Amino acid sequence: MRRDAPPLWQPGPDEFERSNLARFARSNGFDPKDYETLHRWSISDFDGFWNALWDFSGVIGARGDVVLQRVSEGEMFGARWYPQAELNFAENLLVGDDARLAVIEANESGVVANVTMGELRERVARAQYGLRKLGVGRGDCVAGIMPNNTDALVALLATASIGAIWASCSPDFGAPGIIDRVGQVHPKVVVAARSYVYNGKRFSIDENLRAVLAGMPGVEHLVVSGDDAAPLEGASVHSLTWRELCADANASLEFERVPFSHPLYVMFTSGTTGLPKGIVHTTGGVILQHRKEHLMHCDVRPGDVMSWYTNTAWMMYHWLISGLASHAAIVLYDGAPIVKRADGLDYGVLWRIAQEARITHFGTSPRYLGSLAEAAYEPGRQHDLGALRSVLSAGAPVTPEQFDWLYAAVKRDMIFASISGGTEIIGCFVLGSPLHAVHRGEIACKGLGLAVDVLDERGASIIGRKGDLVCTEPFPSMPLTFWGDNGEARYRAAYFDARPGIWTHGDLAEQNHHGGVVIYGRTDTTLKPGGVRIGTAEIYRVIDTQPEIQDCIVFGRPVGDDEEIVLCVVMKAGFTLDASLIDRLRAEVRKKASPRHVPRDIHQVCAVPYTINGKRVEGAARSVVAGVPVKNLGSLSNPECLAEFAALYAKEPA
Repeated sequence: MRRDAPPLWQPGPDEFERSNLARFARSNGFDPKDYETLHRWSISDFDGFWNALWDFSGVIGARGDVVLQRVSEGEMFGARWYPQAELNFAENLLVGDDARLAVIEANESGVVANVTMGELRERVARAQYGLRKLGVGRGDCVAGIMPNNTDALVALLATASIGAIWASCSPDFGAPGIIDRVGQVHPKVVVAARSYVYNGKRFSIDENLRAVLAGMPGVEHLVVSGDDAAPLEGASVHSLTWRELCADANASLEFERVPFSHPLYVMFTSGTTGLPKGIVHTTGGVILQHRKEHLMHCDVRPGDVMSWYTNTAWMMYHWLISGLASHAAIVLYDGAPIVKRADGLDYGVLWRIAQEARITHFGTSPRYLGSLAEAAYEPGRQHDLGALRSVLSAGAPVTPEQFDWLYAAVKRDMIFASISGGTEIIGCFVLGSPLHAVHRGEIACKGLGLAVDVLDERGASIIGRKGDLVCTEPFPSMPLTFWGDNGEARYRAAYFDARPGIWTHGDLAEQNHHGGVVIYGRTDTTLKPGGVRIGTAEIYRVIDTQPEIQDCIVFGRPVGDDEEIVLCVVMKAGFTLDASLIDRLRAEVRKKASPRHVPRDIHQVCAVPYTINGKRVEGAARSVVAGVPVKNLGSLSNPECLAEFAALYAKEPA
């Protein structure tokens, strides 16, 4: 991995003088231009670094004297942080003057409401009082099935303010998918909208709600939110409206402080390999991880405006709302990222909101960026993005070409940060910073406080070669456990069985001598033809740029003791996959990746399987081609497309 071009952006005197990260470095005796030394300190002096972060970021709560307790010397699993601390998540977010802007609510028509911090606190107080009247207390679970609006945020913060636990699903999940997730936590109260709007159409979920309630017998109350809020007819539990829950105008806001390790969220993995894992995240771990990433790595400042295109189930929603703790406003957008209008596709809806709301930090995904680039849509030429300081992307690797497009089509004077981590840590292992140059195709740096490395099959650290992304020391946002029976055993098996005492994350990665990192994809989708590990991202990078290809998916097909690479493509209208195009695709892959990356078979399909959160599901395609059932079809947004994959090799002789 060599840098073959100058940086697309690099920090100047202002970043090295005024950024939060530079000020933090200097306050602890480090040169802002020497990030490597600062990072080494952050992963070796646990007490010094994490206490300094707590103080610098103004965490509200009693810290105590002990920072880290290990089960045994050098043991990562089971470490407990700040065992004497007491704090409350909502108290740390509901900060600042009453008049400051806290929430900008938007939908497919644009910005629809602004909410001040005073108004937000009042709404949380009312919801808190209502939840307590329903019997919700510390340690109880509340589930949300909500679109991305202010009511959903208020419900979450009211739950956290009591010391209760929040779990959520997006309303576009089917009933089995919702039950598989929030059904695990046995919620006492479900807060749900009866409908949601997407691409200009309103979709009722009444039938799903009835099925969900019937499938979760422990639920005691259903709170119905939304424009069409009314008690749900035929509900098997007590049903009331959001207005009724929040009826007491005289409610006062109180915060119940809980231990650092008290559960805050139960978040769920995609579930494409079985029942979704319920990952329990701690109150203090979420606060510290997000304060670190927002302040240090994203340089979020008071008065900034943060956005991320996300639903309420994805971890980036939880990451976004923590921006309130930095005295920033957050944009809550509900709808499609690219809206189907009567006159065609509207690529500008999010960018019009960015202009009106004066967004400073715009969060998105590579799939969205690819769609804009393919449509030749140039946000920077069509919208006033003067306030924009940073674009961030998560969910999949970002190609070098997408880096180029961003700086050509969006804005040159900004930081683009591809970030990578996961639901498991509710944050990032590798990301950007205001003190790092942006190089095409690279993630700029390892996160402070995270002992990230890339190891080979020997367990040796490697540079310039692909290996497993790992973390070798404990960190506060490690999960508390997995929810349910044998939670700790399942948690240990998922991340510590491969290398005892070391977190193995499941990403194929490469680090360079500059400190940058490239993620090539998940190791469970890594291709291994001839025993050589190949990341799927290297093939996607080539195929996604072909003008005839609408979408694609690549996976390995077992053949005897080996594996062959299979590429399936969705063609754009008016194009067909013929022999000449197949030859050209193979030639392009051979030239731009390597001969080992060349697909053995290339097929045309009508659609590619995706999760509800918009991630390609290579594992599902691989399973059905091999004749193995996909364990959790409820995690897919389009499971019907798998029938076409199952038929690809069905007639092949054994």
